[in-house]
Amino acid sequence: MSRAVFLHAAGDARVAPFNLREGAPGETLLDVAAVGLCGSDLHYYKDGGIGSAVITEPFVPGHEFSGWLTEDLPELGLARGALVAVDPNQACGHCEHCEAGHPNLCPEVVFIGAPPHDGAMTERIWVPTSQIVAVPQEFTPTDAVMLEPLGVAIHAVDLAKPRLLERVALIGCGPIGLLILQVLKAVGAGEVLACDPQPHRRELALKLGASKAGASVEDIAAWTQGEGLPLVIEATNAPEGFRDAVRAARIGGRVVLVGIPDGDTYVLPASEARRRGLSIKFSRRMGHVYPRAIELVALGKVDVEAVVSHRFALEEGPDAFRRHAANEPGMVKSLIYPPQQSERRGQGG
Repeated sequence: MSRAVFLHAAGDARVAPFNLREGAPGETLLDVAAVGLCGSDLHYYKDGGIGSAVITEPFVPGHEFSGWLTEDLPELGLARGALVAVDPNQACGHCEHCEAGHPNLCPEVVFIGAPPHDGAMTERIWVPTSQIVAVPQEFTPTDAVMLEPLGVAIHAVDLAKPRLLERVALIGCGPIGLLILQVLKAVGAGEVLACDPQPHRRELALKLGASKAGASVEDIAAWTQGEGLPLVIEATNAPEGFRDAVRAARIGGRVVLVGIPDGDTYVLPASEARRRGLSIKFSRRMGHVYPRAIELVALGKVDVEAVVSHRFALEEGPDAFRRHAANEPGMVKSLIYPPQQSERRGQGG
């Protein structure tokens, strides 16, 4: 019998036997290669839910994952054993939002790894064949896992529409923030001024292209003589993230909010945003961006491996949640590996 990481409630992660369900028509069985521990997984762990997606019974998290095919898929030109990525977002495809090109906003979405739908922190998983994404042969399991968070970063930058050589403030240098940073540089943004309270994340931001990295938004204010910047992208888990993004923006600036705040609540003095006359956009998941994500990794324009700081065996999954929730120094991005994949981890995964 397979084993899996289950979230029972806030602060309660356990490894236990997992009964793999029967596959449905149009589904393919994957051997899980690796799965990322995402910030939204942490919100389920810390808060017991995100908005209306609440843990009411134990479920298996994990929506960032790669796997090996257990059968040939001739319709996709893939053979058994091929490494693939998976888009976890199964939109309905026929509502007005889907038809308008916004499957990430579909209210009828079935999302792998969001309660009540079990995710990939286990050994095998059935997925809709239509959501399987072929990846280049040279990709590692890490590359394939990181396509999903990279897609979130691409979508955020699409919404931001940075102008050529435009200076940008980046609030938060966690995994999504660090990927956004690299995408900004790839599309021709100018100087990126970053802030994050954790020193190791600031150091990594500098290595990945930030011009400066400070501990708080006050540093950005000092670097810009209090004027702020025309474009701000926020990628934190802090209720104060919205407030800090506003404070980093200049009058008439644009703000894109990507992070999910702890407690599902923002802290914001309204006058600061209103008096700046800011344009605000909220970013959720992504659209059809996987081809660009694959190309960015394949061309070496985004280094996804640099963002991964820790790797855990499946049995260590609860410890990974605990350490991330505690903001343990050195933690950035963790991947979790099923037992049968331990021998493959040395192959760049």
